[in-house]
Amino acid sequence: MSDDSTKTMWATFATREAADRAVEHLVQQCGIARTDVFVEPDTDANTAGTAPSGGDATRADAPLHGEIRVSADIARFDLIKAERAFRHAGARNVKAQ
Repeated sequence: MSDDSTKTMWATFATREAADRAVEHLVQQCGIARTDVFVEPDTDANTAGTAPSGGDATRADAPLHGEIRVSADIARFDLIKAERAFRHAGARNVKAQ
């Protein structure tokens, strides 16, 4: 839960590979604990993204039902760094509240 010193920032990704890369960037570049970064479908359906990647590229039945959302509470002074990390990983949309 965010407070006055943090904002919840999230971004959506087309592939699980890009979402995983975003998690690594947030952990390594912003110092966010991996346990404080959340990865979930951006829709109600289970999904591996909108395009196959990694191991999903070899499957004919990969669940491609929507984008993947990565979110974390970010300290206000790290918001620009976190947005850059999301975008560098291939984020389609980045938002904070």
